[in-house]
Amino acid sequence: MARSDDDKVLSSEEPKDPKTSEYPEITGPQIGDTLDPRPNPEPVVVPVKQGGGAMRGLFWLVATIGLVVALVLGAKTVGLFPDLKNPFAQEQTDRSGPALLKSVQDLSQFVAAEGNFEVIVDVQKDRKYIPDFLLNERILFVAAGSVEVYVDFASIGQGAVKESEDRRSAEITLPAPQLRPVRINNERSYVYSEERGVFNRIGDVFSSDPNRLQEVYRLAEQKIGDAAKDAGLGKRAEENTRKMLQQFLAALGYTSVTVNFQAS
Repeated sequence: MARSDDDKVLSSEEPKDPKTSEYPEITGPQIGDTLDPRPNPEPVVVPVKQGGGAMRGLFWLVATIGLVVALVLGAKTVGLFPDLKNPFAQEQTDRSGPALLKSVQDLSQFVAAEGNFEVIVDVQKDRKYIPDFLLNERILFVAAGSVEVYVDFASIGQGAVKESEDRRSAEITLPAPQLRPVRINNERSYVYSEERGVFNRIGDVFSSDPNRLQEVYRLAEQKIGDAAKDAGLGKRAEENTRKMLQQFLAALGYTSVTVNFQAS
């Protein structure tokens, strides 16, 4: 039986594998392609940090505020804004009540002299046989005070003033000058130094004595008062009072004025 040409062509081809003929042809990677082990790789997105912009903004804000403050203070220093006040200046609020008038007293005293004094008060309190660094209290206080000397005209009784018949001369007898209480000048008085032992400082932690300087002030007043008595202020007061009365009565027409003082 003769074969046709088509049969020859079919017979020359190799038989096909029925298992592989059903799948499509897969083309492998070519040279130069990048291999990625992940199936179906997706594009990688790299996050960008946003903190740097915020920090730069904060820096410029602080720098701007500092520049404005510097310009304002500089302008105030050179006098461009003399009325500009410091917004951070310390303020003091006084909530004290008004002063109440308790009494009124008519004065008939002539202040004839005044003495100004200064004294250093050195007070120390310690214990025997105990070192000073453990138990000791010493204070050096510089006190400044004044004492006035006055003549009380209100205590002049009858017969204290004698006048001549022609009213040209007069004789006056006055009480002796007196010293007023010592007045401590707080603006000129100060604590020069203070030493306190270890136990004294520990005691200050648990208790405080607001009147601790009261004794020092009392000693200062006592010393200044004693100094005023020995300073001859009484004689100076007599001379000033005598001169004042002689000038006053001379203006009224008296040609002779004698002023005497009682014994103190």
